[in-house]
Amino acid sequence: MKACVVGYGAMGKILSDMLKDKLACNVSIELPYKTLFDPKEKFDVIIDFSNPKNLDMIIDYVSQTHKPVILATTGYSNSDLEKIKELSKIAPVLQSANFSLGVILLNRLVKEISPILRDSFDIEIVEAHHHNKVDSPSGTAKMLLNSALGENNYPKYGREGYSLRDPKEIGVHSIRGGSIVGEHEVLYCGEDEVLSLKHTAQSKKIFAVGAIKAAEWIIDKGYGLYDMEDVLFGN
Repeated sequence: MKACVVGYGAMGKILSDMLKDKLACNVSIELPYKTLFDPKEKFDVIIDFSNPKNLDMIIDYVSQTHKPVILATTGYSNSDLEKIKELSKIAPVLQSANFSLGVILLNRLVKEISPILRDSFDIEIVEAHHHNKVDSPSGTAKMLLNSALGENNYPKYGREGYSLRDPKEIGVHSIRGGSIVGEHEVLYCGEDEVLSLKHTAQSKKIFAVGAIKAAEWIIDKGYGLYDMEDVLFGN
């Protein structure tokens, strides 16, 4: 496998170092290769750890080449997600809000537990990241929220004022401070008991590990939209 990495920020650099001889090239506005059309090196898969502004460029390139692409960027709008869905009709596309293997397992647990507890337990989601993260709540928190929601539940982002908590709401709270890599906790709060599912990222390397695993997995897959659960559980 040879990969082209889009983005040369903190995650792009970590991913490039961990790819070693599997790295074909880097694409970023501050590098000689500014778009996917510029590299002379051949590559098998694209891994994007940049920002949503690069999505149109990626779509333009993949639409012409049909190369597999791993989208590890967060902060996509609803219209961006629709574009990604359309792209998956002509290329293998894997998009996930988080590439930590532990977080994907956490999300699977939330899917399993929430239907059992949501009618009798209050559900709250808390996420914490470093002060440079611009989107909130995090993409991972949104993923966990979607896994916890039932037909009669709705999200409540933050909380202030003077009112009782609606049993149907699922609270989502964001913390931004210091150099926190990433923490996500789902709390199931019942009468006289609390169940907590929590994941703490201690290094950004865990996201690179997952992205590389995803890239190796998707190379021989057909057109379609995949996520990390497909990689881990073969869905």
